[in-house]
Amino acid sequence: MSALLLIVPLAWALWPNPQPTEHITLLPNADGRQSAVVVTSARGETLVDQPYLTADVYASGKVLPKPVAASTVRIRYDSTLAALPAGAVSHSLFFEASSGQLAPESAARLIAIRADIARRAQPEVWVVGHADRADAPGLNEQLALSRAVSVARELAGAGVPEERIDVMARGSRDARGFGGQNRRVDIRVR
Repeated sequence: MSALLLIVPLAWALWPNPQPTEHITLLPNADGRQSAVVVTSARGETLVDQPYLTADVYASGKVLPKPVAASTVRIRYDSTLAALPAGAVSHSLFFEASSGQLAPESAARLIAIRADIARRAQPEVWVVGHADRADAPGLNEQLALSRAVSVARELAGAGVPEERIDVMARGSRDARGFGGQNRRVDIRVR
C-alpha cells in the first residue's frame, strides 16, 4: 500500500505541467479610466477587469485569471511596451473673429503641437475647422475650411506627410455655445 502511495505523487510530479499558450494582461489606462476585456475560448470565459489581471489560455481551451505584479509585466514586456505608439491626443486652436488669423495663445500652442507630432513615427492627423454663427452659413463653411487648411499646411511644414493629414470643415454646425470658442480648429493626433 505504501508503494502505491509513493507512485501516485511520483506520477503526479512526472505528469506534464501544462503551460498557457496565451497570456492576456489588462494594462492600466494612462488617464485612470476603468476598462475591461472578456477573454473567451472554446472551453471557458473570464472577465479581466483590473489592471495587471491576466487571463491565461491553455491548449485545452481553459481560461484562468491570475493577478500579475506590475513590475513583472514591465520586466517581461519592456521592449513591447516601449514600442507602443503614443496615445491619441486632441488639441484646439482658436482664431480671431471672422478671420484665418490664429489667436496669439494658439499660435504659441501650435509650435508645441508640431513638436509632439514630429516625435511620432507614423502619425495620423485629423484637422477639423469650425466657425461661430456671426456670418452666413456658406461663409462660415468657407472660413472653417480655410482655417483647417492653414493649420494642416503648418503641420505638413513640420514634416507630417500630407497624405497622413485629413482636413474637414464643420462650419458652425458643431457650435459650443457662442463666440470665440467656436472660432477654432480641432486637431486629433494618433
